[in-house]
Amino acid sequence: MKEKKEKLLEIASKYGTPTYVYDLDRIKTQYQYLKDAFNWPKLAICYAMKANYNPDILKTLGSIGAYIDAVSPGDLYLALQCGFDISKVIYTANNMKETEVEAVMKTGVLMNIDSLSRLDKLAKKYPGARICLRFNPDVVDGEHDKIKTGGDLTKFGILLEDADNAALIAKKGNLKIVGLHEHTGSGLKKTDSILSAMKNIMAIATPIRFPDLEFLDFGGGFKVPYGPDEQQINYKKIGKNITLLFKDFCIDYGKQLRLIFEPGKFLTAQAGALLIEVNTIKQNRERIICGTDSGFPQLIRPMFYDAYHHIENISNPNGPFKKYDICGNICETGDLFANQRKLSKIREKDILSINDAGAYCYAMGGVYNLRPMPAEVVLDNGAIRLSRKRLSPEQLVSLILAETSGNV
Repeated sequence: MKEKKEKLLEIASKYGTPTYVYDLDRIKTQYQYLKDAFNWPKLAICYAMKANYNPDILKTLGSIGAYIDAVSPGDLYLALQCGFDISKVIYTANNMKETEVEAVMKTGVLMNIDSLSRLDKLAKKYPGARICLRFNPDVVDGEHDKIKTGGDLTKFGILLEDADNAALIAKKGNLKIVGLHEHTGSGLKKTDSILSAMKNIMAIATPIRFPDLEFLDFGGGFKVPYGPDEQQINYKKIGKNITLLFKDFCIDYGKQLRLIFEPGKFLTAQAGALLIEVNTIKQNRERIICGTDSGFPQLIRPMFYDAYHHIENISNPNGPFKKYDICGNICETGDLFANQRKLSKIREKDILSINDAGAYCYAMGGVYNLRPMPAEVVLDNGAIRLSRKRLSPEQLVSLILAETSGNV
C-alpha cells in the first residue's frame, strides 16, 4: 500500500493534477477472477466498454481474450481500432436511428435487438441476418434506481410474454436468432438476482421457439464494494451454481451453448483513482471545506448517484483525522466529492486520491465550465506511462473553434 501511494505521488508530481490512474495489472486480475469463477468450456467475458473506453485498457483486455460489449457506433469503431475482431463484439444499443442501424450493420457486427418495433424493421430490411434478442428479465435489482434495467419501469428489452411474437417476426423475416440477452442492472445487491434472471431467460429459450441459439448472454451487474461497510461478493461460490444451472439448460436444449457475461465496473472500477490537489481550505463555522482542482464533470458519480468513493490524503496519511467537505471547482453547490468525510489532516497543496474511480468516471465526463478533462496515466507491470494527455484550456478552446470554424 505504501509503495502504491508513492507511485501515485510520483504521478501527481510528474503529470500534475487532476489525473486519472489505471492499474492494468489489477484489471487482468479481475478478468481472471471471473474466468475462474465461471468454469464453463465456452465462456466469453464481454467487457462493457462504456464503463471506461481508455484505449490502453481496451488493448490490455483484448490481449487476454476479452470480448466487447459496445453500445454506440463510437464504441464499435474504437474497439475495432484497438484490435478487436468484429466476431468478438456484440452491439447492444437502444432507441437507434435508422442511419445508426445502417452504419452498424455494414460492419457485420452481431446486433442485439431490444424491441419488437426495431425487430420488425430489421426483418424487412435485412432478411436472413444473424441477430441476438434482448429480453427484459423481469427481475429488478441494482445499486440505484437510475441503473436498474429490469422490470416494468425500464426502457430496456422485449417483455418475456412477447417471446412468441418476437420468434414469429424473426421467422417471417428469415432472421437467425443466435443469442438471447438480458441485463438486470448495475451493482446487483441480491446474490440470487443473477440466477432468477437466468431462469427467466432459460424458460423462453426453447429449441422450438429459438432453434438456432449459439449463446445466452446474462449481462453484467457484478457488484463492486465501494462503501466502507460493503463486502466483496464471492462470485466463485455463486459461479458453481450458475454453471450447474447452465449445464442443465444446455442438456435440455440439446447442445452446449456459449455462456456470456458483460462486466464493466467489476473489471476496471477498483483499478482506477483520480488524483486531485487541495487548493483552498475554509472554516465555515462547524464545517471545514476543502476546495480542489477537479469537479463533478470529471467524476460525476457522487453528484449523479449519491455514490460513495473512498478518499485518501496520500501526501499526509498519518495526520490526525478530521471531518471535511471535499468540494470541486465548478459553479454548482452540489459539486461535492464527499460530505463530512473523515480524512487525515488536509493542508493546501495536499494530494487526495479518489479511489475506485476506474469505471463510469472519465467515461461519463465532460467539459462543463470549459475545464478540460484530466490526463490519464496507466500502471503496467509497475511502470508508469502517460496514456492520454490533459488539454490546456487554450487547446480546448482551439478545438471548439475548429469544430465551428465555418460559423465563427
